[in-house]
Amino acid sequence: MNSSDSVEVANQRWRLDIAYDGTALHGFAEQPEQITVMGLLRDALALSLRLPERPEVVGAGRTDAGVHANAQVIHVDLPEVFYPNDRGDQVARLMKSLNNQLAGRVRIDSVQKVDETFHARFSATWRAYRYLVVEDSAPSLARNAAWAWAVKGPLDLDRMNEATKATIGTHDFRAFCKKPSDQEISEPLLRRVLEAEWQIVNDEMAFSPPNGRILRFDIRGESFCHQMVRSLVSSLVAIGQGELDVNEIAERLGSGSRSRLPAPASPSGLSLLGVGYPAFAGGASGFVS
Repeated sequence: MNSSDSVEVANQRWRLDIAYDGTALHGFAEQPEQITVMGLLRDALALSLRLPERPEVVGAGRTDAGVHANAQVIHVDLPEVFYPNDRGDQVARLMKSLNNQLAGRVRIDSVQKVDETFHARFSATWRAYRYLVVEDSAPSLARNAAWAWAVKGPLDLDRMNEATKATIGTHDFRAFCKKPSDQEISEPLLRRVLEAEWQIVNDEMAFSPPNGRILRFDIRGESFCHQMVRSLVSSLVAIGQGELDVNEIAERLGSGSRSRLPAPASPSGLSLLGVGYPAFAGGASGFVS
């Protein structure tokens, strides 16, 4: 690409659907001296398009270090024409360039023009997450730590699903969220969960240990507060192990108290499955209910 290919006017909003393995990443949001999804994207976009500055990137949600994404969505303001001297497929060229640079750490699955009113975070109507748990007689060995949380089984799936029913609807999830720094501890954290369920994964490849199972927790809601899914999972697993009462989730949603609840589950088992959007914004990414 020669200098005449360079473009500078960011007059078009673009939606990018992306995926990433969070194992070696320090989360989505950019942080000094850390490798993050946002940092990698900003660097790759600036280099691919020879932009004078790294563009601002906005995501549908911020995933923590170690958390994965199957269908994260971002928006970024870029030029309408990426390569002025190239009459070929501009989007395909950009995707190839970005994916070559990102080298598998982040994958660009689609790039599309959207209306300037589209906002990756605020236009979203729901987010869907999946958490994988593997039963293991020796979870201290950290088996499958890159993609699942190894816990001592067997787990009582019926108890876990019975307790999960309490999360459906609008509740104060303060007991299951990390308190925002600008919020009083007594202030509710209202979130609406649309559906949530535990299921057994069909383990045809025998990834689980002998006499163990892989369980998945699927949850879809309008929005989530920080560490909400991981905190729910750890408490639900404790219920499945018989360490907490089956009514514990409902009681904590009523009291707002986190006292003596288990620490959040490992980030490695969590993946962002998809994000819902209206038709004008290109529809849902990834997961569809």
